[in-house]
Amino acid sequence: MESHYEKQIPIWFFIGGIVLVYGLLILAAGLFHWLSPPPADARVRLWDLHADIWWGVLLLILGSFYVIKYRPRKKIAEL
Repeated sequence: MESHYEKQIPIWFFIGGIVLVYGLLILAAGLFHWLSPPPADARVRLWDLHADIWWGVLLLILGSFYVIKYRPRKKIAEL
């Protein structure tokens, strides 16, 4: 007999999905700004480090980890 607890999806799965989407959005914005840079006089001082690309990649890795680790799976019936 299945309990109600076995049908629940971990909250970490949804958090990982949100972090994954944020990582995709930040990475896409960073790549866009890298491919079409602003004029030299309008750039911030540390623009050459491309922090948005690094931050997007970090969030992608972290979100992927949580989505894979906490993805819902069917439980094998124990005899």
